[in-house]
Amino acid sequence: MDNIFSIITSATFLFYLKIAFIIIGALFSLAIVFLLSKNTWFKRRFLEDWTEFFIYRPFGVKKTFKQWAKVLKRLDTGKEADYKLALIEADSLLNDILKKIGYKGKTMAEMLEQLDSKTLPNIEQIWKTHKIRNNVVHDPDYKLSLEDARKALGIYEKTFRDLEMF
Repeated sequence: MDNIFSIITSATFLFYLKIAFIIIGALFSLAIVFLLSKNTWFKRRFLEDWTEFFIYRPFGVKKTFKQWAKVLKRLDTGKEADYKLALIEADSLLNDILKKIGYKGKTMAEMLEQLDSKTLPNIEQIWKTHKIRNNVVHDPDYKLSLEDARKALGIYEKTFRDLEMF
C-alpha cells in the first residue's frame, strides 16, 4: 500500500498526470468550439450579430444580392419560362428573408398578412405580385411578358431595399 501511495505522490507521476489532464482539457475545449460552430443557435445568436455589428449591414446581404443577380439574369434570356422562373425565385427569396426576419407562417400569404404599410410601404403591390406568382405556378397556360416580369421584379427589388437587404 505504501508503494502505491509513494508512486501516486511522486513528482514525475504528478507531472505526467498534469500533462494528460491539460491535453484532455484542450481536446474537450476544441470539441466544444467545433460543436458550437456547427450549432445554428450559436450562429444566429453570436456570429450573425457580431458580423452585423462590424459590417453595418444585416447578415446575409451579400448572399441575397448574389441570388438577386441570378434572378435578374433570367430576364436576359428572352424566354417566357425564364421570366416565370425569375418571378418564382424572387418570391421565394422574399419568403426566405421574411422568415429570417422572424415572421411566422407556413405560406408566403400568412407572412404577408402580418405586414402592414408601416413595415413595407408597397405591401399592396407585393400582394398583387404574389398573386401573379401564384397564377404562374398554378396555371401552366398563364402568359407572362417581359414587361410584366420587369414590373414584378421591380416591386420585389423595392421591397428588398425597404427591408435593407441591398
